Amino acid sequence: MAFRVREFELALMHRMQDLNAGKVEEALHGMSASRAELRAAHAHWTRLAHAPRAPKGAAALRMALGAPPYRGSRPAGSLTCDVLRWPLPSWPGLAFEALLGPGGEVWNQWFVRPEGPMTVAFTDLTPWACVVGDLGASFPGAVQIEGPAPHHWTVDFPHDGRTYRARFVYGLIQRLE
Repeated sequence: MAFRVREFELALMHRMQDLNAGKVEEALHGMSASRAELRAAHAHWTRLAHAPRAPKGAAALRMALGAPPYRGSRPAGSLTCDVLRWPLPSWPGLAFEALLGPGGEVWNQWFVRPEGPMTVAFTDLTPWACVVGDLGASFPGAVQIEGPAPHHWTVDFPHDGRTYRARFVYGLIQRLE
């Protein structure tokens, strides 16, 4: 099996399934993909990550997604990091972003809005509708907390006198608690 955009999306969805199996099932149906294909894509990506001769980091992303349509830079403290972004068909209006450290290693990878965070209403906090940056731009006092698994983020934020917790996978909202 070649590992391209479709397989990459399925590998991302495998992790998202941890928090939102229903949304992943909907997406699989829309892609005409099976759960077996989802599992196979995840297993393939995992094998590539551990294979000694397989591309790593940004090279692995380029292998799956092609050349990034966007390349830029971003300051991170006293360092300047490279930023690579790819649009993915299953998440229109968003881009999958890789932040590369000075040695080219991937420091972070998640979904962002290419034009920057968007202000969203509380009612807009539905699965796959916003990214971590949107919550920070929309709810002053939002605090990011380490997630319970790789590529998971948690953001606590106040709204109408209560504190809510949003759970994200690859920076994309999965559920609100």
